[in-house]
Amino acid sequence: MASHRRPKQTSRARVTVLTATAAAAVALTAQGGAQAAPKSNKDQVKQKVDKLYEEAEKATEKYNGAKEKQKELDKEIGNLQDKVARGQDELNEMRDGLGSLASAQYRSGGIDPSVQLFLSGDPDSYLDKASTLDQMSGQQVDSLKKIQEKQRSLAQQRQEASDKLKDLADTREQLGKKKKEVQGKLAEAQKLLNTLTAKEKAEMAAEEARANRDSAREAIGNPGKPASGFAGQAFSAAQSKIGTPYVYGASGPSSFDCSGLTSWAFSQAGVSIPRTSQAQANAGTRIYSQSDLQVGDLVIFYSDLHHVGFYAGNGQVLHAPRTGANVRYESIDNMPYQFGVRI
Repeated sequence: MASHRRPKQTSRARVTVLTATAAAAVALTAQGGAQAAPKSNKDQVKQKVDKLYEEAEKATEKYNGAKEKQKELDKEIGNLQDKVARGQDELNEMRDGLGSLASAQYRSGGIDPSVQLFLSGDPDSYLDKASTLDQMSGQQVDSLKKIQEKQRSLAQQRQEASDKLKDLADTREQLGKKKKEVQGKLAEAQKLLNTLTAKEKAEMAAEEARANRDSAREAIGNPGKPASGFAGQAFSAAQSKIGTPYVYGASGPSSFDCSGLTSWAFSQAGVSIPRTSQAQANAGTRIYSQSDLQVGDLVIFYSDLHHVGFYAGNGQVLHAPRTGANVRYESIDNMPYQFGVRI
């Protein structure tokens, strides 16, 4: 019986080997086919351009942060300089008062008190004056202390203003660098787009327009409940800007970047939120589950939180996407979702 079993085992082994060999051949053929059909030039360019746009937006949000810091520093420095100027006027008045006090005391003390008393025709009147001189001496001490305190305060304010001026210079330098970085990324992207044929550009535009129409149909056809009254007002304000162009660093009303649109829209509802997407990520209650999002919630994308839009309902967002595109609806799944923020 053993002699009958061995041939069968060999047969099964051969079949297994042949099957594995055939499968491997099919896999290799499939791989060869995949390698033989690489991405089209249009797809390759789009992938590279999308990456450049993403990098440009990262730099844009840092640019926005530096711009906001510059505004704050300008305001703080202005307030400090006003305080220093007012303080200097107060100090000058104190010094003038102290000088008058010292002059009066010197004049009254130029004659020996015993002689003044001897020469005085009215000793009682002199004693009243002597009492006044003692009182003035006390005032002089108080004035000196106030002058010292004011000098210390002014020195501290001047140092604070000097530090902020240095910080402002550093911020302006950073602002310039980020602006150049954004412009460089956008120029590189445009250079890549210019390599496409007119037909390829038309195809890309048609694909994007079709996706936009589908997203708009999904959002408009299935409106959700707003997160709150002012969230609904903010979302309606953003809807009124559909078709408005994306421009880096812009916050409306004729052009926007991503966080510029959201901050502008909330301001139309009478609510002030921070300017940058990273700051907006901390401006309210975080919503981690997409199923819990409501219309008007902010939606934060990417691990470094560099993109933000409005939740529009039914898995769609309304946002200012990137350079070369307008404010529009888009699927929430087109970007790496991090969490929502309910203001």
